[in-house]
Amino acid sequence: MSMTDLLRRLLLGSKRRYEAPAEEERAGALKQNMPLVPANTIAGRALVTVIAIMTFLASLAAGAGILVSDASQGWTDSIAREMTIQVKPVTNRNTEADVTAASDIAKATKGIANVHVISRAESERLLEPWLGTGLDLGELPVPRLIVLELAPGARVDLDQLRGALKGKVPNAVVDDHRLWLERLATMARTLVFVVSIVFLLVLVAMALAITFATHGAMAGNREIVDVLHFVGAADRFIAREFQRHFLRLGLRGGIIGGGFAILAFAVSGWLSRWFTTSAGSDQIEALFGTFSLGIRGYVAIACIAGGVAILTGIMSRSIVFRHLRGLG
Repeated sequence: MSMTDLLRRLLLGSKRRYEAPAEEERAGALKQNMPLVPANTIAGRALVTVIAIMTFLASLAAGAGILVSDASQGWTDSIAREMTIQVKPVTNRNTEADVTAASDIAKATKGIANVHVISRAESERLLEPWLGTGLDLGELPVPRLIVLELAPGARVDLDQLRGALKGKVPNAVVDDHRLWLERLATMARTLVFVVSIVFLLVLVAMALAITFATHGAMAGNREIVDVLHFVGAADRFIAREFQRHFLRLGLRGGIIGGGFAILAFAVSGWLSRWFTTSAGSDQIEALFGTFSLGIRGYVAIACIAGGVAILTGIMSRSIVFRHLRGLG
């Protein structure tokens, strides 16, 4: 027998003792398992919709933060493992001979595992997206690049390398990408911070929606709650009824919103792979990868959906407790 049935029996009092047994059985059958808070209401469906939208937005924000964080880590690791030597064309100097001399010096430097000289044809392909095709780089003062791949865990003496190059190839410049690393790290931290702010704002908006919905449910069932409280029903029981109701609503909305977020990232990943032949695909992939969250991202979205349901139940329970304490 639910507490609602007990309340109704207490209110009817001795009247039920004079009812016919058949009528009492029918009345009891109609009132069995009646929830304290109605399950299917317009307000409940509206709250599910709001929670689903907020969960979807929070999941998108969290997923974007994970994508940016993973991409920035990939950028940092890739750049930290490499250095470049720029050999600038200078009048009265043989650029090809300077490139060969700089390459030999780099190969003899401790800590450098591999040396790759960017050929003239490769340089033309790198510049094609900006300068177009059919260019003769011999007419342009384009520096030649030498890519140095560092050995894992090795430390290169940059002062020694720069000194050796200065003696034989004065028009060569070593770039250890330190400036780029600092800029990438700053940009990644800024993006993650902005995404975190958006995530927190979505949670605040969701908490406000849950608060208003709980107060609305309390107002709609105020008479029942007040009578239950005054006839001696435990505050814990009343609060638990509201908590179960809003936990179910929060879980339903969280599953819907989280499911759509997972679907959105899955479709985005599929589209990014499908557009790999487009002109800007290399830049997009370099910035955000393939829009694939991986297991960690999908687990994070599932945790957000579950956390939303738990947050909904806890907040409703707390609000009901405060209301009951105010009744004295």
